[in-house]
Amino acid sequence: MPTTALVSGGKDSIYAAYLADTQGWPVDELLTVRPSDPDSMMFHTPNLDLVALQAEAWGKGHREVRVPPGDPAAELAALAAELRGGRGPVVVGAIASSFQWSRLVRIGDRLGRRVYAPLWRKDPSRVVRAEIDAGLDIRFVHLAADGLTPELLGTRLDGPALADLERRGRAVAGLHVAGEGGEYETLVVDAPFFSARIELDRTERVLAGSTSRLNVSSAHLLRKTQLGRPGSAA
Repeated sequence: MPTTALVSGGKDSIYAAYLADTQGWPVDELLTVRPSDPDSMMFHTPNLDLVALQAEAWGKGHREVRVPPGDPAAELAALAAELRGGRGPVVVGAIASSFQWSRLVRIGDRLGRRVYAPLWRKDPSRVVRAEIDAGLDIRFVHLAADGLTPELLGTRLDGPALADLERRGRAVAGLHVAGEGGEYETLVVDAPFFSARIELDRTERVLAGSTSRLNVSSAHLLRKTQLGRPGSAA
């Protein structure tokens, strides 16, 4: 049965879809939810246009559902309408948000579609470490926590960056090491299972109070054969 992965372009949704692919739930399509509200409590919003490039690089189908402004119930109703009619599992990258998880499971139950969340309730440091070890090239694109300064925007979330997040997490109340809850959000620009990497052509830093965001206005795919390393991660 066709499997749908809810993918925002960030590390957790991409990695969850990858795990589903390797654990007997081959993903047929990436479905992006585009909220009208940039501060949506349910869904990631930065740089959603780039999911289409991720899908192309991965060889997956892609579609998008736009959800109207309003409370999370309106967003979820729009998502449920988009998922209605399918029969296969729905893969999500939730780690710790009971608010998100409970509502997605409710939709799945109502539609008769299993919700598969391979990262759910896993140790956040181990999840991020596994994502890094899997070869994902993860970039910070939204920061909303004390100590996460704009200089981090666009930089890679690698081993040393994870160690720094763990250190900050011990010092800053409420900072989630994996970023769940909005403290930071990410963009995956490459992975070993991508045939091309995403090159960011034009970006802009937007600062608003205690938050900062890297908006990508232009990007393109660079095939790995052009890098002289067919099939390898950049």
